[in-house]
Amino acid sequence: MADAVLALNAGSSSLKFAVFRNGAVGKIVPVSKGEIEGIGTAPHFFARDAKGVTLNEKRWPDGATVTFDTLLGELLGWVDHHLGDDRLVAVGHRVVHGGREYTAPVRLTDGVLAVLERLTPLAPLHQPHSLAPVRAITGLRPGLPQIACFDTAFHHTMPAVATRFALPREYEDEGVRHYGFHGLSYEYIARRLPDVAPHLAAGRVVVAHLGNGASLCAMRAGRSIDTTMTFTALDGLVMGTRCGAIDPGVLLYMLQQKNLSPHEVEQLLYEKSGLLGVSGLSSDMRMLLASDQPRAREAVDLFVFRVARETAALAASLGGLDGFVFTAGIGEHAPEIRAAVCERLRWLGVLPGTATAGSRISAPGSLVEVHVIPTDEEAMIGQHTLETLAARTT
Repeated sequence: MADAVLALNAGSSSLKFAVFRNGAVGKIVPVSKGEIEGIGTAPHFFARDAKGVTLNEKRWPDGATVTFDTLLGELLGWVDHHLGDDRLVAVGHRVVHGGREYTAPVRLTDGVLAVLERLTPLAPLHQPHSLAPVRAITGLRPGLPQIACFDTAFHHTMPAVATRFALPREYEDEGVRHYGFHGLSYEYIARRLPDVAPHLAAGRVVVAHLGNGASLCAMRAGRSIDTTMTFTALDGLVMGTRCGAIDPGVLLYMLQQKNLSPHEVEQLLYEKSGLLGVSGLSSDMRMLLASDQPRAREAVDLFVFRVARETAALAASLGGLDGFVFTAGIGEHAPEIRAAVCERLRWLGVLPGTATAGSRISAPGSLVEVHVIPTDEEAMIGQHTLETLAARTT
């Protein structure tokens, strides 16, 4: 009999999951992974083994009344059956915001949950979805340990100068500072670099997590030095529906001249901007790349422009650049975007090349080595969950 953990990564209408066994020397062994998508409309559950073979699939009809607790119960029941003689010992959760309080994974208690709920205004689109599975599992399996793994934790190594806004000190004392996000993804890449490119693992690297949410992280020797998302997940790059960095005067204009309410501004910035707002067509990069509409091209161009511009800023934070890594949905699967970003970074020493059997996509002789490395946030959640449990028993 082996111990196993369930890693959960919750979104607004989907729940990614992965099951891991405790392997040798405290390393996780992937067992299966899957997703519940279409939550709130027409839920679809599917699970695959470590080789990608479908293990189970279930669909609920459109409009069916299926509660979140019911879906979590379905998942837990399937996990128990799938594990057989092995034992589910804990559930790990991706929690977007840990604030100043939590710089490492922590076991979830009522007190911890209360602190995390108070951080919701800093991540209004993400934090509630991160915490919903916690409450559901508490009701379904009251004695099952749950571990919170924070997207902000990886960035607590940033120097103070990189965390500070030029605001009166009282705001910093209240926690208004740069936090950074996508930390579980960046930590996974940092742990993979010694195997993929050992000479870069100790160097100066910018990692581009490019998906519907997008950000960059400047790493030195695998530690976060600077990042483009700051106080909230709104800042930095152009994203699917989020605007990224914006002149605060634009927000004052919206409030004072357009008479928008704070809630309307929030909706505009989080849900109606970014690729969707510029193109007027879609937030999906695949659709924009396939479109012949001029505004689709303009949205793509702006996305690439901002990635390249912010990379230059992070190179300044690092004092130079040895490597660049693409990851996440767009970064891993959109070669057109990778090529356009690399072209804009030629002046930094990037020589675009063609993909080989490995992860490197820059040409020989490129002063900045460019790689594509798939990320795995669920694997980081699973590893942290086992490590946190082990630390409590030693």
